[in-house]
Amino acid sequence: MSGFDDLENDLLLRTARGERVERPPIWVMRQAGRYLPEYHEAKGDRDFFDCCRSPEIASTLTVQPVDRYEGLIDAAIIFSDILVIPQAMGMTVEMLDKKGPHFPEPLKSPADGQYEKVMTRHVDVTTELDYVYKAITMTRKKLNGRVPLYGFCGAPWTLLCYMVEGGGSKLFVQVKTWIYKYPNESKRLLQKIAELCTEYLALQVKAGAQIIQVFDSWAAELSPSSFKEFALPYLRYISGHLPSRLKELQIDPVPMVVFAKGAWYALEDLCESGYQVVGLDWLQDPAEAVKIAQGRVVLQGNADPGVLYGGKDAITAVVENMVTGFGGGKQGWIANLGHGVTPFVNPENLKYFFQEIRRLTSSTD
Repeated sequence: MSGFDDLENDLLLRTARGERVERPPIWVMRQAGRYLPEYHEAKGDRDFFDCCRSPEIASTLTVQPVDRYEGLIDAAIIFSDILVIPQAMGMTVEMLDKKGPHFPEPLKSPADGQYEKVMTRHVDVTTELDYVYKAITMTRKKLNGRVPLYGFCGAPWTLLCYMVEGGGSKLFVQVKTWIYKYPNESKRLLQKIAELCTEYLALQVKAGAQIIQVFDSWAAELSPSSFKEFALPYLRYISGHLPSRLKELQIDPVPMVVFAKGAWYALEDLCESGYQVVGLDWLQDPAEAVKIAQGRVVLQGNADPGVLYGGKDAITAVVENMVTGFGGGKQGWIANLGHGVTPFVNPENLKYFFQEIRRLTSSTD
C-alpha cells in the first residue's frame, strides 16, 4: 500500500502463499499483552477497551514484542479485541479485572426486544470501528517495514456465544438453547455477523493489514454436525466474500487464516473452507495434521502455551516435536503457539521458544 515503507521481511507472507522458504516464520497469538512489563507501563490504569480505542496506545502495544524480540519474530498482530464487532452492533461490553469480557445485557431470546434491535440496526463499521483502522495505519508506519501486520476478527459462532452467554462460559447453556431452540433466528444473526466481519476485515486491509485471521475461539463447544451447521458456513462466507470485496475496493487480496480452537474434528473441512492458512491448537498432532492437510493449506501452530511455564528442556522437546511433525519448516508451516500467550509467562521463556525454533530449523534440509 502506498505511504508505507517497503517490507523488509516478507517470509511469513511467502509462506502463507505456499511458497518454499528458507525457514519457518514465527509469531505467537497474544504476543502483545500482559505478560510483558512494558505492556503495563504503556497501558497504565486505562481500561482495556480504552487502549483498543486509542490508535496511539494500540499501535504502541502492537509493536512492543517486535521491538523486544527484534529479529526473532516475523509478524505483528494488531492490538484489539474480537468483541469490537458486538460493540459496533450496539451491545455494551466491559472488560472486568480477573474475570474477562462481560455483557451487562446479553441477548436472552429472539423475543426479548434486543434481538430485533440488533438485527435491524444499521451498523456502519467504517465509522464505528474507525479507531481500529487508524491503529493499523499507525502501526504500519511504526513498524517501518520490519515485519507484516495481521488484522483479525472473531468468527460469527464465537461472537454469538459471547453475545448470548454474556461472557465466557463453562456450560454454554444459553447459546446451546439458542441454536437448538431458535436455529433460524440464530442463523439470521450469524449471517449478519459474517457480513459485518467481512466488511471489517476488508477495511483493515485497506488501512494496512497484510494478512488476516479469523478466530473461532469456542469452536470446541460444537459437535461435528453442529459445526457444519452453525460455524463452517459463516467461516466460508467470510473467505468467499472478502477477496471480492477487496477487489471492489481495488485492493489486492491478502492471505486468510482460520483458527477454530478445539475443532480438531473439522480439519478436513477447514482445509476446504477457502482459507490459505489453517491454525491448529495444541490438541492436534503436527504429523497427523500434515497427513490430513496434504499440502492443500499452510498450517499454523501449535505448541501448548503451557510449556512456557516449564524450563528450557521442556520447551526444546515441544519445539523438536513440532519441527519434526511439520516436516522441517521449509514449506507449509507458520510456527506459533496453539493459542495465545497466557498470563505470568516469563518473557525470557518465550524468547527461548523463538530461539529454539530458529536453531532447530536452520539446520534442516
